[in-house]
Amino acid sequence: MLSAFRLTCIVNGEPVDLLVDSSKTMLEVLREDLNLTGTKHGCELGECGACAVLVNGEPVLSCLALAVEATDSSVTTIEGITEGGQLHPLQDAFADLGGSQCGYCTPGIILTAKALLDRDPDASADQIKEALSGNLCRCTGYLQIIESVQKAAETMRACGAAARGAAGLKPGGSDT
Repeated sequence: MLSAFRLTCIVNGEPVDLLVDSSKTMLEVLREDLNLTGTKHGCELGECGACAVLVNGEPVLSCLALAVEATDSSVTTIEGITEGGQLHPLQDAFADLGGSQCGYCTPGIILTAKALLDRDPDASADQIKEALSGNLCRCTGYLQIIESVQKAAETMRACGAAARGAAGLKPGGSDT
């Protein structure tokens, strides 16, 4: 006999309240119950990173996490990082520099990179490589992926500086 639980969380900025089987993974709920198919089934063993999503801003392998673990959390999928119909700088950079080829692994890589750049917008190439070490790509040689993350970081820093300037703030973030 299967047991169910009420999942209440925020997914891509929207409240979610649904009854799901307690044995379902976060990946299954996202894809099957919420129709968010950008999160990919990969190895389903936690070895490829294709299923990575952000939970409270941190990368989580959704194939290994039970949905119940997302209760009262904020979950972000690849569908949730666009703003106002505009692609996230990581999505733009991957498209511009060929950071994705078949694209299957790309959502997990982009979300993992986003978590890194949100923590450290000045991440070095070695830090990017380390952060993405759990994400496998069978199509690229990884060089385009690293370059795409670096380009996105530059864009994000420039946008942040422009926003601080528009608000009358100095580069450190304060007006003093």
